[in-house]
Amino acid sequence: MRQGKNRLANSTSPYLQQHENNPVDWYPWSSEALEKSRKEDKPIFLSIGYSACHWCHVMEHESFENEGIAEVLNQQFIAIKVDREQRPDLDQIYMQAVQMMTGSGGWPMSLFLTPDTKPFYGGTYWPPEPRWGRPGFQQVLMAVADAWKNRRKEIEAQGNEMVLHLGDSSSATTTSHDPRLISPETLANADAKLHQAFEPKYGGFGSAPKFPHTMDLELLMRLQSRAPTEDRLRIIRHTLDSMANGGIYDHLGGGFSRYSVDDRWLVPHFEKMLYDNALLAGIYLDGYLLTNEPRYRQVVCETIEYLLRDMRSEQGGFFSAEDADSEGEEGKFYVWNAKEILEVLGNVRGNQFCIAYDVSAHGNFEGMNILNRLGESGEPNNSLRVKELCELAQISVDELNRRLTEDRKKLLEVRSRRTRPGLDDKILVSWNALAIDSLARAGVALNEPTYLDAARSAAQFLLNNLRRENGRLLHVWRKGSSEIDGFLDDYSYFANALLTLSLATSEWHWLEAAMQLCATMQEHFSDPSGGYYFTADDAEQLISRTKDTIDHSIPSGSGMAATILAKLGSLLADPKWMHLAESTLQASQPLIRNSPSAVGQMMIALDWMLGPIQQAFVVVPIPSELPATLSELQSLYLPRTFCLAISAKDESVSNHLQPLLQDRISLDPARPTLYHCQGNTCRQPVVGLAEILTTIQAK
Repeated sequence: MRQGKNRLANSTSPYLQQHENNPVDWYPWSSEALEKSRKEDKPIFLSIGYSACHWCHVMEHESFENEGIAEVLNQQFIAIKVDREQRPDLDQIYMQAVQMMTGSGGWPMSLFLTPDTKPFYGGTYWPPEPRWGRPGFQQVLMAVADAWKNRRKEIEAQGNEMVLHLGDSSSATTTSHDPRLISPETLANADAKLHQAFEPKYGGFGSAPKFPHTMDLELLMRLQSRAPTEDRLRIIRHTLDSMANGGIYDHLGGGFSRYSVDDRWLVPHFEKMLYDNALLAGIYLDGYLLTNEPRYRQVVCETIEYLLRDMRSEQGGFFSAEDADSEGEEGKFYVWNAKEILEVLGNVRGNQFCIAYDVSAHGNFEGMNILNRLGESGEPNNSLRVKELCELAQISVDELNRRLTEDRKKLLEVRSRRTRPGLDDKILVSWNALAIDSLARAGVALNEPTYLDAARSAAQFLLNNLRRENGRLLHVWRKGSSEIDGFLDDYSYFANALLTLSLATSEWHWLEAAMQLCATMQEHFSDPSGGYYFTADDAEQLISRTKDTIDHSIPSGSGMAATILAKLGSLLADPKWMHLAESTLQASQPLIRNSPSAVGQMMIALDWMLGPIQQAFVVVPIPSELPATLSELQSLYLPRTFCLAISAKDESVSNHLQPLLQDRISLDPARPTLYHCQGNTCRQPVVGLAEILTTIQAK
């Protein structure tokens, strides 16, 4: 057997480095590994996962650290380990293959490939020995090795057929043009389907496991702003309330876990991802602006504070994820037993806290075979969630909230002394862009300059460290090393975030950078027949070039491309951008019509396209009042209105905005002036902030 560390020790990926001591002779995805497979005529075993994945750790400990299993892998296969977050292009292709083979997917993803990288057999987690109706991993390895030797033609035929299916799937777009697509009826169809998918008992969409579905919630809020209904508002509020009160939310430290393993948001899968928290901070901000519910603002601030405290690098970028496990146990960092809480808070306050957060002596997920209910002390564990507070009616709600705030701080301080889950400290452009977008929007809407400063710092870090001199983006940075060319979502997410930052700060160099990224995206990712590929035209050639149209936990790259193009086109009144946005939507007609909940970001782009778009240009005569004016303007929930505030003496306004701002002068030396336009029609100027806010809201 191999001695010492394997090749993954030299990787920049924390996930790959976690496997550097495995007895498996791992390769990273590389020309060296592929050439060795061809030269030795051995099939490839491809394992794809990520650092915060609990079952990836389980399979490593059970199988990849097993000397016997490693010996079979090393003798019969070329073993390749891939970090899905570093190589989402590989993950997309081979996840489609697993889903076609098995009807489902997930991580760890386990695939067998021919030397020319065609998949012929796969699955997800396999236990080392037969268990739960699953074959043992060693059995699978021996069966595949036997088939490779004795049924080669059959395997190669399966691989060829799979590549054909992948090609059909990746190019499942249309070149036809349907003038009825950009219509209220298309939005109404999406609205109806989301109502059907809503789970009324506990909120959210679908059954266990439950994910937040942030793009669907954003779409519902935008629809609510068009034509309010009590039913839609109930769906929005019930879902936001249930997630914020459930165990999926970290009531002590802020932020959300990736999903709930049950249908009532009680027991999370405890990994915390940057993208979830960035997206959910933005969704709760929208919920706050839409409803003026103080609890939603609290969730926004606590989630952002979590990102700033625990996920921010010294350089200003944001790390990718925190693990579900600590000390080898899932959720150990987060769960509590009643005895621990009473020891910290005392009997009176401790019992109040236990009632408020559903902590019981027998544990609050009793009977759920999800994670170990018993801690090291033998006391049952609890996932913190908010209960109705009627049981504590002997004190006022205000007094109770004051006490609970103090108690959460005490428990957080105690928790901070526990062993923290592992941190994946790589910095991804796409996920950082989601954080920048929410930070900028929250910073201006909530008048929190710290959030705006964090957004600026992260954006500048990405531009300085992950943008080449030719304007091309890199995908990932870690400890001073940048590698892997950017993907479609890096460009579309970052361009969208830079536009948001520009509007939130009236700093127009961010807008210029956004437009440059869109131009590069068009040059290297566009399909002449419509839409965008996930990889650039000069990227490594894989067995399929995917389009990335369907949302997963994050928006699709194509959906975000359509969104930023529609926003630029409507802001700048530039038909070029609008045409590109519409062609992207038209290419995705079948999904938009038949499965709108699978393409929520596309539907958001369609909402932008449908308009009507308002442009509110405010000229502020006193420069020092610009931030406060911006905050007032953008604290309104107006999802199809561009609110721009500029100083009357600002000479740095983007050249692209100059035609729109021509002759926009201050009409009062002490009060701001509004120039309000919709489409090609502008109204009489309005003077005075109160009058401006009334005018914008009325329209």
